[in-house]
Amino acid sequence: MYETMFSPVCLGGVELKNRIIFAPASMGLKDEEYKEKIRKIAAGGCAMIIIGDVPVARRTVFGKSLYSRKGFSFYQDLCRIAHEQNCRICAQLHQSDSNIKGMLKYIPGVLTKRISADELRVLLNEQVSALINGMPEWKVREITSSFGPAAALAREAGFDVIQVHGDRMAGSFSSELFNQRRDCYGGKPENRARFAAEAVAAVKKAVPDMPIDYKLAVRRENPDYGKAGVLADELPVFIPILEAAGVTSFHVTLADHSRLTDTIPPAAHPDFGGEGCFLEFCDLVRGLTGLPVTGVGGLTDPDFVEAQLASGRIDCAALCRQLIADPDWPVKLKNGKKETIHRCIRCNRECLGGIQAHRGVHCIYDGKQKDDRKGQKGRNRES
Repeated sequence: MYETMFSPVCLGGVELKNRIIFAPASMGLKDEEYKEKIRKIAAGGCAMIIIGDVPVARRTVFGKSLYSRKGFSFYQDLCRIAHEQNCRICAQLHQSDSNIKGMLKYIPGVLTKRISADELRVLLNEQVSALINGMPEWKVREITSSFGPAAALAREAGFDVIQVHGDRMAGSFSSELFNQRRDCYGGKPENRARFAAEAVAAVKKAVPDMPIDYKLAVRRENPDYGKAGVLADELPVFIPILEAAGVTSFHVTLADHSRLTDTIPPAAHPDFGGEGCFLEFCDLVRGLTGLPVTGVGGLTDPDFVEAQLASGRIDCAALCRQLIADPDWPVKLKNGKKETIHRCIRCNRECLGGIQAHRGVHCIYDGKQKDDRKGQKGRNRES
């Protein structure tokens, strides 16, 4: 059972032991707690972990810089932890599109709690256009070229795969909602794809032997979801450009820059409450490329995941909240212990709720998992 799920797959020359990937996530945890979380997920049997939001900039407000001694050491530790568990690891390189100067005026409201996390997100998204439209061409090229040196450092730290984040600034340049430039980076889809293509090409030039995954953010209309990223009818333009630049696989999801409960949808979401809620976007991409496609979005049910993989709808399944709920999801399935899995119920209480409350990503099952591990240790001693 689950033959396809546990069959190996090749992504750009790197073999994964199975088809289960930990999707990139902002955890908001202290360093040691985060490392332990990564260790548990790697030990649980997934084939690859994607470390989300690794900045390409030398100096950064958000995330740890590959250029600093402390940041580089942190990423080295993550790579070592994953490799000790026979797990591949991927660095998701990105450039933030947060307008720091535009954010300053909201700080008093956040500190006094007059501005909620959801309200702040809307306000910050309103600052994106001003940032990317006012950026001179030389600065844009400086940013896209910075993906190359960052990729080289990521390889030096021990990462196996590079993912270029197609949301954040790449997604904002891709979207006609944000991008109103009139130069070679704006206007028609071919121009709006230029930022992403240059970033990918810079990675390819710096580390020609490494796989380059691309997080392809798809924006949906009627009803509208996501503001950055690419519309369905623009995919036939974007995908060949990205392939020509050096992309070796696609990680397909809903575009960001809207409500967090859209991109991290709970079970009660009106449009994305079902299992595999973003796989509709993979269907659009699958018909336009022969490269491997990874699907994501509310994947919790092993039988459903196996069916999508076996049918060829997707080549890999990326799970986030499910592997936070139960890092041992893959190994339990492989060992015939499906009934012991703690299934994510997509309540968003301690994962999304934890990050919004500034206590980090956790799960309602955390205490239960500790009890399970204690029980297993006890049974091991008895035997």
